[in-house]
This record gives sequence, structure tokens and C-alpha cells, in this order.
Amino acid sequence: MEPDQAVSRDAVEDAMRRIAPHVRRTPVIYVDGEEFGLPGIRLAFKCEFMQCAGSFKARGAFFNLLSRAVPAVGVTAASGGNHGAAVAYAAMRLKIPATIFVPAVASPAKLEQISSYGATLHVVGQRYADALAACETFTAQSGAMPIHAFDQLETLLGQATVGLEFEEDAPDLDSLLIAVGGGGLIGGVAAWYRGRTRVIGVEPELAPTMTHALAAGAPVDAPAGGVAADSLAPKRFGQLAFPLVRRYGAGCVLVSDQAIVAAQAKLWRVLRVVAEPGGAAALAALDSGVIRPAPGATVGILLCGANTTAVNFA
Repeated sequence: MEPDQAVSRDAVEDAMRRIAPHVRRTPVIYVDGEEFGLPGIRLAFKCEFMQCAGSFKARGAFFNLLSRAVPAVGVTAASGGNHGAAVAYAAMRLKIPATIFVPAVASPAKLEQISSYGATLHVVGQRYADALAACETFTAQSGAMPIHAFDQLETLLGQATVGLEFEEDAPDLDSLLIAVGGGGLIGGVAAWYRGRTRVIGVEPELAPTMTHALAAGAPVDAPAGGVAADSLAPKRFGQLAFPLVRRYGAGCVLVSDQAIVAAQAKLWRVLRVVAEPGGAAALAALDSGVIRPAPGATVGILLCGANTTAVNFA
């Protein structure tokens, strides 16, 4: 089945029913853009940093565990940090063994989380691609069920429930900004909206996976660096998400590391929200002027993660 058919409205609603007892329905907060130095527009923040395990990734993790046949040996996942923490958390709650592989670039906060949930943790290589290779070897040797961070149907369906909730709680959005890594989140959300709201990807200049994929007409290798490398820097964009964003997305913009850090600081000053770099990337597109909404627009911003050791910004 093609991704466009598989990530249907009915399938997303079914995923929501299954995971609802295990995840939080995170709030949407409306803020006058003037408070962020953006007069004339209204911002609607979806506070997914308040989700179980600190990011939207818990949705896809739970849906994988609840909809697939898990072997006795348990599950395994490769992650920059957030997906690993989410799988470890979901596995702990459902009493399933979990083995997680992360690269050395992962935030200490994420490593601590994964271990605290009782998973077996392996730190391998420098980037996500290194952890993924080690995870694939472990899967072949152990028979554990792999849960891909973004390029898996169950993961896409779980992440798509963010869009379902956002549309129900904020039906008046003119556009929606979403940080992009491997594409599981933006692919799922774009498939949910199906053009009813303009969904725009935001990714770091030093990790332009979606940008390169759209330019090439297919996922291709891209640089994987920058301040958000532990959450927004896979080697390439997901094969499943790509046709979804190409059909239903409104393109992708790039933001600098400096803009991401500035957006983190502004979130703290204005909302007293501590966001990790990937979690602040969507706001960075507005704050830096890369995206300039029309006067009177209501812009949705997904604050997708807060797994960081930072607790204050100058």
C-alpha cells in the first residue's frame, strides 16, 4: 500500500484510539505575536515538549508496541536521543525489554533518560547513521523487533496524531511550522491535514535532509551537523515520508544555528519554556525572518521536544 493510502484519516484516528491511554494530549497555547517581536500575527504553540519522555516521539513508540507482534527478546531502536527515550519509556510502561543505540552526539539529558527507563543503552559512533548501523546488526543477531525513528509506517501513524490534535484544538491555523529531521513527524502531520492547512518544514542549514530530498526528487544523503544534530540530522530523509511531504507539504526552509539558539532564548524569556535546539527550530524560522506571514495570520508552531540539560538562557 502506498504511504498516501496507508496514512489515511481512519488509520490515524485508529492510532489515536490505541495510544490515547498511554500518552498525553498536549495543550495548544495562543500568544499574541507582539510578545515575540512579531506584531500583527497570532501564534499557536502546540506544547509537545510536555509529552511523555519529553517529545512527540512517544506517540510513534507506543503505536509500534501496541500494533506489532513483539518477540520475547523485546525491541531495539537507533536514535539521536528522543526516539530512544520514547521507545525506552514505552517499553518500560508495557514491560518489554528494550535495547537502544545512540551516537556520541546525543545530549547527556537524553542518555540519562534512556537509562532511567531501564533500557540497555549503547553509545556508538558520532552520528545517527552510526547508531542505526549498530542497531541493524543487533537486530539480525538477536531477533529483537526494530522500531525505526521515522521510516516506518507505525511511526508515521503515531506521529500523525499530533496533527489530529492540533487541528481539533486550533482549527483556525493559516500555516503550521514543523522542525524536520527524518520526516516522520512532518510526513504524518502533512498526511493528516492533506492540504487543509499549509504545513512548512523547518530544518537547520547544517542538516538539510528534506531540502536536499525535494531538490533531488528523492531522499539523498545530506550533511548532518549543527546545534540540533542529536534530533534533526539523520543521513537522509525517510522514504515513506517523502511522497507525503511532496504532495501535501508546502516546502521547507533553512535556519541557522544562531537563529535556533536565539529562538531557544526567546522561548525561555517569553514563555518560560526550556526547549532543546530541535524543539525551537520551528520558531526560529519566524524569529529570524526566514518566514514572514501575512498580517492577521494565525501560525501554528510545534514545540516538539525539551530534552536538554539547559535550564536557563542569558
